[in-house]
Amino acid sequence: MSSTYAHYQGPSSLPSDYALLSRVAGNHNGENESLSESDDSHDTDGTVTPTKATTSSEAAVRRRESFPERSFYRPTNPTIGVYPEPEQHNASVLSEHTPLLAPPPPTVPRIEEEIDRDPAHDNDSKMAMFWDELPILTKYALPVFGTHLLEYTLVIVPVISIGHISTTALAAISLGSMTASVSGFSIIQGFASALDTMLPSAWTSSHPQYVGLWAQRMCVVMTAMLIPIFLIWFSAESILLFLRQDPDVAHLAAVYLRWVSLGLPAYTFNCISRRYFQSQGLFMVPTRIIFVVAPINAFLGWLLVWGPEPFRLGFIGAPLASAISFNLIAIASFVYGAFFVDRRAWHPLSKRMFTNLGLLAHLGLSGVGQTASEWWAWELVSLAASLLGPMALATQSVLLVSASTTFQAPFALSVATSVRIGNLLGERKAKRAGVAASTALVLALFVSVLTSLMFMVLRNVWGRIFNDDEEVIALVADIIPLVALFQVFDGNSAVTSGILRSRGKQFTGAILNLSAYYFIGVPFGVWLAFSWHQGLHGLWYGLTVSLIYCSVIGTWLCLKTDWDHEVDKVQARLAKEDRQRHAEMNKDDHGGERGDVEGYGATINGGGTH
Repeated sequence: MSSTYAHYQGPSSLPSDYALLSRVAGNHNGENESLSESDDSHDTDGTVTPTKATTSSEAAVRRRESFPERSFYRPTNPTIGVYPEPEQHNASVLSEHTPLLAPPPPTVPRIEEEIDRDPAHDNDSKMAMFWDELPILTKYALPVFGTHLLEYTLVIVPVISIGHISTTALAAISLGSMTASVSGFSIIQGFASALDTMLPSAWTSSHPQYVGLWAQRMCVVMTAMLIPIFLIWFSAESILLFLRQDPDVAHLAAVYLRWVSLGLPAYTFNCISRRYFQSQGLFMVPTRIIFVVAPINAFLGWLLVWGPEPFRLGFIGAPLASAISFNLIAIASFVYGAFFVDRRAWHPLSKRMFTNLGLLAHLGLSGVGQTASEWWAWELVSLAASLLGPMALATQSVLLVSASTTFQAPFALSVATSVRIGNLLGERKAKRAGVAASTALVLALFVSVLTSLMFMVLRNVWGRIFNDDEEVIALVADIIPLVALFQVFDGNSAVTSGILRSRGKQFTGAILNLSAYYFIGVPFGVWLAFSWHQGLHGLWYGLTVSLIYCSVIGTWLCLKTDWDHEVDKVQARLAKEDRQRHAEMNKDDHGGERGDVEGYGATINGGGTH
């Protein structure tokens, strides 16, 4: 894969995950034992109906509380999770369709954070919340950062393996990976970003099974999306020849795309499963998976390209090794999700997975505009650098790889921020969600300043890490101060993008990125590079201006957010799902009682099947 692809992707081949989540036991202790003696019952749709002694308005208020200040069902492990007490059924609404044996109430999962378990902290000052959120976001982001760095080896190994075959082979794998990024991986990543909006808030809502439902819907959308991508990849040679590429390079690039396409469905599945896991608070699983797969990928890269005769395949060995690695990660993710994850997030397969696809398509297309526009802009800049000569292209490669590596830290923070805010919105904690967003911006600034200082201190020797050519080393040292400035705005822009995704504002992010790169940054950089003879400096001036624009506007959009309104949006989306669920149950000949019992039976005690 190209370095550009590494810079502007999340680790799509892995499910990023967050802290371990709670599982609810059926037994109660102490003060909760009296609850089992009461005559509690529930509506078949899972909502709670007030008793005769409770007014409907009071019950409505109680349902809007994330943590009612009353008795609770308690899990076996009392350190994890807080769960609302069920309320009693109103006999006045009983009908012939009310089941005699009401299903148990759904358990509401909570992220394992001490600060979230105590409702008294919801009224803390913003400064107190800031110091609470700082270690939480750091804890979430560090494993993701480690995962990204490990996954980066999957990008480097094919290039290293092929680079020693011939110059034509190296050019072909570069062209092939760029084509794969522009026409496939960036589009898949963009569509999958819709789940950053839907899943985290669903997990901490009263219906955590909607996490699985939205993931299933995205599988349907992605399956349709793969068809045109496959058509492009299998027609790549004629397309590249039409674009006047060298015939030998075009042929080998097309061979690369055909073989790496064997891992495309797994890559797509990994984009979805990553978000399925991360929304539930899982965190260390992807690190463990990539820790196992990365050395396997490196071994396959050697074995299939340079290994003994029975295994040596030459050029096709590199894309085949990548495809195998993607599939290994997908298998490991599936096994973990099927046997080791809390199954309350899973929704039984049903025809509902074919509903509300339009909303995902809308968010997904906006996500493509937000994510892919960055990838494509960097490809354009690299193409422009190639027109400046081999020296400029070599320097651009060093600078871009360097920026790609340091970018993984703020990108990991953006992933952590998106999930944390989504979880808080699902729990109706508007004030804390806003503080979490502000905390992430401050943390991004701190991280970016550190990387900027690193570049400045090592500016004169940084180029030697990648190349021995004195001219390249000198040019790298000359541009590094600009890259150091670039870091601050690049990190801030990454985090603001994560905040916008958590709010479902992918379209806003798309407009911001498109205007920043294609109307300001890239044209300005090309103008400086060629018209004003600024060379590679001019291209990086343009990139820096585009990131300053994204950073300033994105930060303003995030700081002016009405977080109470964002909570209302989440609740409205969940209410719509409930109405659709009720409508489908009403079509049942028996009023849907059987479906409700089965649904809640699958939800309680980690029920549900994969």
